[in-house]
Amino acid sequence: MKFVHVLNGPNLNLLGTREPATYGTLTLADIEARLTARCASEGIALSFRQSNHEGDLVGWIQEAGAKGEPVILNAGAYTHTSIAIYDAIRGSGAKVIEVHLSNVHAREDFRHHSTISAVAAGVILGFGALSYDLALDALISQSKTTKS
Repeated sequence: MKFVHVLNGPNLNLLGTREPATYGTLTLADIEARLTARCASEGIALSFRQSNHEGDLVGWIQEAGAKGEPVILNAGAYTHTSIAIYDAIRGSGAKVIEVHLSNVHAREDFRHHSTISAVAAGVILGFGALSYDLALDALISQSKTTKS
C-alpha cells in the first residue's frame, strides 16, 4: 500500500468543540497530524479530506476505487442515510474501512443502522480518535500480509 485516503463527512470539521463528551477534544487537524506522521513512518502517502457535502464524498470514493487505493471513511450522519455513498463504494470497488468516534450502538436508535457497513471491508467504532489509528493499523497489517 502506497496511498491511503481518509474521508470525513458532515460536521466533523467541528471536532474539538462539538459535543466533546461524545466526540472528544481532538480536532480533525489533530487526527490528520497523527495519521500523517504514522503514514510517513510507513512510507505511505495520505490524502485527508472533509466535506459537509455528500457529492464530494461520493466523488472521492470513486477516485480512490478507480486507483485501487484504500479509504478510511467517517461518513458522519451520511452513514445512516446515504445510498449514494453505498453505491459509490460498491460501484467503484473501493476498499473502505468505516470508522466512528462514538459507539453508535450505545446512542440514539436511528444511529444503529449503517448503509455503509454492508459494503465496507470492516467497521471500527467507539474508540474516539483512536478509531482512525486502528483503521490505519488494519490497512497496514493487511497490506503486509498480502505481500507475504
